[in-house]
Amino acid sequence: MQEPIISVSGLRGILGLSLSPETISRYVAAFVEQLPEGSILLGQDGRPSGVAIGQIVRGTVNLLGRDIIDAGVAATPTVGILLRQYRCSGAIQISASHNPSEYNGLKLMGSDGRVISAEQGAHVKAAYQSQPLTWAPWDEIGITTSCEDTVSEHIKKVLATISPAAIEKKKYKVLLDSNGGAGSVVGVKLLEVLGCQVDVLGGTQDGNFLHAPEPTETNLQTVSKQVQEGKYDVAFCQDPDADRLAVIDENGAYIGEEYTVALCLQNVLAKRKGPVVINGATSQMNEDIAKKLKCPIFRSAVGEANVTQEMIRRDAVFGGEGNGGPIDPHVGYIRDSFVGMANILELMTTKKKSISKLAAALPRYEIVKHKVEMNASELDAGFDRLKQQYQDAELNEGDGLRFTWKNRWLIARASNTEPIIRVIAESKSHEESEDMCIAAARTLRGI
Repeated sequence: MQEPIISVSGLRGILGLSLSPETISRYVAAFVEQLPEGSILLGQDGRPSGVAIGQIVRGTVNLLGRDIIDAGVAATPTVGILLRQYRCSGAIQISASHNPSEYNGLKLMGSDGRVISAEQGAHVKAAYQSQPLTWAPWDEIGITTSCEDTVSEHIKKVLATISPAAIEKKKYKVLLDSNGGAGSVVGVKLLEVLGCQVDVLGGTQDGNFLHAPEPTETNLQTVSKQVQEGKYDVAFCQDPDADRLAVIDENGAYIGEEYTVALCLQNVLAKRKGPVVINGATSQMNEDIAKKLKCPIFRSAVGEANVTQEMIRRDAVFGGEGNGGPIDPHVGYIRDSFVGMANILELMTTKKKSISKLAAALPRYEIVKHKVEMNASELDAGFDRLKQQYQDAELNEGDGLRFTWKNRWLIARASNTEPIIRVIAESKSHEESEDMCIAAARTLRGI
């Protein structure tokens, strides 16, 4: 067996290669035994292997003497809402997010409905590696019950953040690309409540992806073509567990994940003034929007748990990550594609503009991302060389290195899961961003 990938908030791997029943059971037990008393909420994103993994998770939790409330196939943000609704002590979402079909994994949440923090994740990892299991006696084994309604509370919370009546009158024609994941469970009903005519791609939650699961421009070319042919007002494209959203405009042009939070931010800050939090690798267009609307904006370390922690600290009215993950604290401190859909539809309605015109009006930046293979022993020397090279920039440390100039920035940070350095640059042109990444990569290698 290979080792699974263990990150801040969970683990993932390939069933039979890096995910074994023993690995799954040990990891679940390491998490559950650190939780306070109470039931555990369980969900899954629809991958075929989720059924078998679910049996392992349920058996493990019950044999530890804890009860399970099983939501079945549910989006990750829905799981976050349900665990608060049922006052569970924590939740386990069976999902490998945007990874290919052969992958699966476990996402962990605390009683507050958030993905667990880096500190909590470190405790779980340590317990997984060293702590022996303590099974309950035969007469204290937990039970599993099903969650009958997994949709209503989530839709209710999303609708409470917008003005549904105005959207209903527009009768938008929407293409929802759920791609065989969990997104259609809430997505179809939410869009129908908002008066939309909805067509769905991959509406059966069976994990049989119609295209590669990450909602990038390359992977969504067939969806773009269908938008053109079907004359839709907008297409919403989700990843398998529906915490990320990419947008395609009425002409079939890929708007992209970086624009999701920015479009939402325009809509939210017009109604609610206050602080905003994004991570260090999210587009500067969000800073420009917040500044124009006279709202402070802060950057956290990369990672959903870091963003939500900073949102709580700043009492933020909105936040998110540039991978298409908007976070509205009024709905939950978790990335939520349905928050994105609702806000974008409301923005189209209040501005009386198509999605293409709304996107074109945003400040334009170009992000480029590279990977640099490096051993951990070479990291400090590489970072020192970058500091010497970019002495004219404002430097922020803590989550790797972030160099900021006017209208451009560069990040170099070590991956949590691979022996690589991620180099990300943003500027006003793709060519400049590409050149920045290439130059930084050369410096890191000492060339």
